[in-house]
Amino acid sequence: MALQVGVIAPDFELPASGNRMIKLNEYRGQKNVLLAFYPFTFSPVCSLQLPGLQENLPRFQSLDTEVLGISVDSKHSSEAFATHLKLEFPLLSDFNKEVTKAYGVLREGGFAERALFVIDKSGQIVYAHVNAIGEVPDNNPVFEALEKLK
Repeated sequence: MALQVGVIAPDFELPASGNRMIKLNEYRGQKNVLLAFYPFTFSPVCSLQLPGLQENLPRFQSLDTEVLGISVDSKHSSEAFATHLKLEFPLLSDFNKEVTKAYGVLREGGFAERALFVIDKSGQIVYAHVNAIGEVPDNNPVFEALEKLK
């Protein structure tokens, strides 16, 4: 079961596109974070979901929010996907599936659910939603949650 609103988000450190490591707690006290879990790089729905986040990146930034995409794909696949989609936010590789499992969004088939978590500056989950596999997430409820944090 996916983590729920009110829970402190589990910390993690994962390799990311741009040849860097990202640690969640580095944002604590600094920025809100949107974790966007997605099943697979180069899959049809993910190829729609992530550009939708990119298109809204200025709005996320105006709401003091860092966007992080996470899948269980390799860091090389994540890098290639980020480059292909011209993403300006990092894609993280949870190849060992530990983070996906910690957030309760690891599917039985060994891949991530399509899920969104908004984490406030204190590290608390303030929005959590798991979408159906073939459904592109709606960003409007995410923006509503972020507006309340202003």
